[in-house]
Amino acid sequence: MKQDSIRIAMWSGPRNISTAMMRAFENRRDTTVIDEPFYAHYLSRTGADHPGKDDVLISQSTDWNSIVKLITGPVPNEQLIWYQKHMVHHVVGLGDLNWVKDFRNCFLIRHPIEVINSYCRQSPIMGVRDLGFIQQVKLFDILIEMTGDIPIVCDAKDILISPKTQLELLCERLEINFSKKMLSWPSGHRDTDGIWAPYWYQNVERSTGFINYYKKNDTVPTEYRDFLDQCVSCYEYLSNYKLQSS
Repeated sequence: MKQDSIRIAMWSGPRNISTAMMRAFENRRDTTVIDEPFYAHYLSRTGADHPGKDDVLISQSTDWNSIVKLITGPVPNEQLIWYQKHMVHHVVGLGDLNWVKDFRNCFLIRHPIEVINSYCRQSPIMGVRDLGFIQQVKLFDILIEMTGDIPIVCDAKDILISPKTQLELLCERLEINFSKKMLSWPSGHRDTDGIWAPYWYQNVERSTGFINYYKKNDTVPTEYRDFLDQCVSCYEYLSNYKLQSS
């Protein structure tokens, strides 16, 4: 008898090793992935001016109901696991979220200083909601209310320091088998990468696994300090629930 398919929603913000995590799961033999399916919808609804915006709008549906039908429909290629990389700010506040309760939901967090410094090297930050911290907390609390369960939380720093340990813990919580293939992957572009990859994925395309963690900065550019405390508060709230070895 064929095992029931598993849909994993990884809720991240930008500049948060989210594409490396997608690589890790895509390298499994039993998994297919999808890259930020709500991105075009988000750009269409918000008018945000991101690199490659016109190409993104052409490459994906901007209709909320059509996207939800796609990602809750049959798993592509008859795979067991469908790993879905989502930017939480593409979704929260922009449509009905009742469907998320049927996924195995995970939250990928990273310290705001690291997120802000990484993001602003690629593109200006127009406001705190561009970073997803507020929306992560909102969706986290929505899921607790919907399901009565505390969603899984992974910290990017912990994954970079101990990838095998953290991915084993994650797979245990997801109730799937861990695979050593998640720890390394071939370099280069993937057909599953979003059309925006040339603007954002340079580092991950050169990678063959998770890079070693090292602390880079203790502060952020002056123009972004006004909302740093708010982001840190959200991050610390979610970090109370992050994966830890027993």
